[in-house]
Amino acid sequence: MTEICNIPALVSWSGGKDSCLAMWRARQSGMQIRRLITAMDEDGESSRSHGIPPELIQAQADALGTELRFYKTSWGNYEERFVATLRDAHAGGIRHAVFGDIDLVPHREWEEKVCAKADITPCLPLWDEPRRKLVDEFLSLGFKAVVVCVNGKYLGREFCGRDFDEAFLADLPAGVDACGENGEFHTFVYDGPCFAQPVTFRKTEMLEYQSPEKLGGATFYFQKLGT
Repeated sequence: MTEICNIPALVSWSGGKDSCLAMWRARQSGMQIRRLITAMDEDGESSRSHGIPPELIQAQADALGTELRFYKTSWGNYEERFVATLRDAHAGGIRHAVFGDIDLVPHREWEEKVCAKADITPCLPLWDEPRRKLVDEFLSLGFKAVVVCVNGKYLGREFCGRDFDEAFLADLPAGVDACGENGEFHTFVYDGPCFAQPVTFRKTEMLEYQSPEKLGGATFYFQKLGT
């Protein structure tokens, strides 16, 4: 990515390990990460997919020394709200957007489509690399994360709330991806080499959510976090 060194960029920020490693690599390449953008549910109380409260995502941004912008959205108007957020960034001088996707082509195609609508260039620093290699890099760099959501189609409730570490990876059943790239689990990163200080949090309740049939009908377990 040497051709985009010193170019201001944003990160599509879930708070999880892949977006964090993508941001790390982008910064290492010389990109200037000026903003994180995070999708929240309609009431703004937790992030989409990961279920993280805004206070903890803000604490991540503070530790990373980066501006944060939230946008509230339903799944129904997600694309519309995402494009509007990108256009706002473009108006502020940002021309590149960093994503943490690895190898799912439909995800990349969607990112290219929405970025084109906002005249933003998508950047995928992790693209097409071996998934386990990326996990090993994440851990070897010293990043620390906790598993905050698991898909019950792949993992039991007991995997939710665990540290994302070698012990967690060793316990994964056969066929479950170490990156969780197939939606098996999601994480929350609370410390690492680019954090000025660790994000302090506490584990609260464990929630169970049954998704509607049109979204797959799976049972999800969420480890809720608090400040």
